[in-house]
Amino acid sequence: MHSHSATSPKLVISGASGGLGLALARHYLERGAVVAAFARRGELLEKLAAEFPGQVFCYALDVRDAPAIQQAASDFMSRVGVPDIVIANAGVSVGTLTEYVEDEAVFQDIMDINMLGMVKTFQPFIASMRANSSHDKGRPGGILVGIASVAGFRGLPGAGAYSASKAAAISYLESLRVELYDSGVRVVTICPGYIETPMTAINPYPMPFMLKADEAARRMARAIERQTAFAVIPWQMGLAGRVLRLLPRWMYDRLFAHAPHKPRNIL
Repeated sequence: MHSHSATSPKLVISGASGGLGLALARHYLERGAVVAAFARRGELLEKLAAEFPGQVFCYALDVRDAPAIQQAASDFMSRVGVPDIVIANAGVSVGTLTEYVEDEAVFQDIMDINMLGMVKTFQPFIASMRANSSHDKGRPGGILVGIASVAGFRGLPGAGAYSASKAAAISYLESLRVELYDSGVRVVTICPGYIETPMTAINPYPMPFMLKADEAARRMARAIERQTAFAVIPWQMGLAGRVLRLLPRWMYDRLFAHAPHKPRNIL
């Protein structure tokens, strides 16, 4: 039996079976939250559920599958209610090069998961969250959180698909934030720098200001609680990102032309 009170925070987290998503799920579960955990690897979700009995609703799904997410959303809301926070975190990252025909499918997958997966994760919750907000009582309808990346600030060599997907996510989240401005539903964009996860373990280059996943999750939860419109975590990467964005193109090109590339491997 799921043991949660009406006051427990309710969350939906995609990509919850590993890396940052798992760290975020743990962070909130340890504080008594009820979490709808979305991920492809159902057995890992079950493991998390066993660790936090009565707090985890497991939905083994792929964020490219809109009908599966819609079904999970209505199941979770019928059992627990409208979520307070929806975190679209599912993401993949591999190196890509446009000249290889076999990388076209990888570009497609990365865009479908990292960008459109975010849209599909939020979509089934927005109407209910909007209806849940009441301005007169000053009660927000909830918070939509998109995990983008510092990699979306400029196009990184060897990471065309990943950079493009994260730049698209940043613009999409901004559109959504403005669309929902008066609705009581808040939108928070989080751009992580380097976080110690299986995703970054393959990177063959130095990764400054690397954070452990649980520490990153703690800082992100703080930004979410404050409803910060746009947060770079850690803040040092925010400064680095600002410098990167200000570099004139000729200088950026010269500096990054010979930067080490993320390894190419098929998803």
